[in-house]
Amino acid sequence: MKTTRHQEGVYSFLKENVPRGKVTTYCVIARALRSSPRAVGQALKKNPYAPKVPCHRVVMSDGSIGGFHGQTTGPEIERKKSLLESEGVRIREGKVLKDCLITTRN
Repeated sequence: MKTTRHQEGVYSFLKENVPRGKVTTYCVIARALRSSPRAVGQALKKNPYAPKVPCHRVVMSDGSIGGFHGQTTGPEIERKKSLLESEGVRIREGKVLKDCLITTRN
């Protein structure tokens, strides 16, 4: 699958800035790349490098889980939660706890 420059930027940012046990937001990545959160989400939806590029580590600005593999409910979201929890990310009432959330570019 051929990827765009924007997609590669999103994937690189994620690999370089969001370690295991942490998450960031679509907005943080968008600001860093001078893009939009929606464009970041679309790039992650098409991620051909998973799990090397850990798209499951991106959540909504309020800490809500957001989407995964193009879905916003159902088994894919449960899978995203499980992946995050297996890496040490703590989730309460459907939201990532703030100490696991990277809100600025490192």
